[in-house]
Amino acid sequence: MSFVDAGTVSLHAKLTGAPEPAAGGGPPTLVYLHSLGTEMRIWDAVAEQLSHLPQLRLDLRGHGLSEAPTGNYSIAEMAADVWGVLDQLNIGPVVMIGVSVGGQIALRAAFERPAQVMGVVALDTAARIRNRESWSERIDLVRTRGLEPIADETVARWFVTGVAKHNAVVVAGYRRMLMRTPLEGYLGTCAALRDEDLTPHLARITQPVLVVCGSHDAATPPAVVRGLAQGLPHARYVEIAAAGHLPCLDQPSATAAHIDSFVRELASR
Repeated sequence: MSFVDAGTVSLHAKLTGAPEPAAGGGPPTLVYLHSLGTEMRIWDAVAEQLSHLPQLRLDLRGHGLSEAPTGNYSIAEMAADVWGVLDQLNIGPVVMIGVSVGGQIALRAAFERPAQVMGVVALDTAARIRNRESWSERIDLVRTRGLEPIADETVARWFVTGVAKHNAVVVAGYRRMLMRTPLEGYLGTCAALRDEDLTPHLARITQPVLVVCGSHDAATPPAVVRGLAQGLPHARYVEIAAAGHLPCLDQPSATAAHIDSFVRELASR
């Protein structure tokens, strides 16, 4: 574990394996970006199954042990945070892997530095996630009453209903993760989601993209995520059965298998 000065914010990072330096030609480093109200630990089970590859997990600004500036964030700003860490650690080629807001950050990173990003795995995300009005309503509610009023509904979307019923202790643990998110970080990231629409930029993402969606995702439903894949020049869509908004929690083995296959495809090009 380490803390890295990303330029305007200090981020909590975990680096495993032997990442290729910027001038190298080895395997890409997998860079994991989590969702709103979570932290890097949602990727633990996936990362464990891909331990043969170099991997970097981050707590996004405003989450986990990373710094939580006050005010509105932007997806561009959060992508710049990621670049700050990669530059500080001198990490070369990468595959960006992001879920929900992390997926938007990964997609933006792809067109910002096409030479460094070999490919993207975008899970349960979209060019625009929900509409401005719904995010503004959530911001007003959370600013006034905190995270408690939205906690149960939010965490329920992360899991398939059957999984949640049979793993109440696990679900309760992730609810605690949400509740411990700094309020400034949650509100700032909601503002980033409210303001971002990647639609005009999709044609600029020329790298291969694996677009993944949980079959039971109610936050970014399969039809929405499939639409993202259709808007990208070189994308393939896959659906993970019996998974909600965070397949890395519901179905880590299936998620890891899809990522591993995608990385192997990239290496064979």
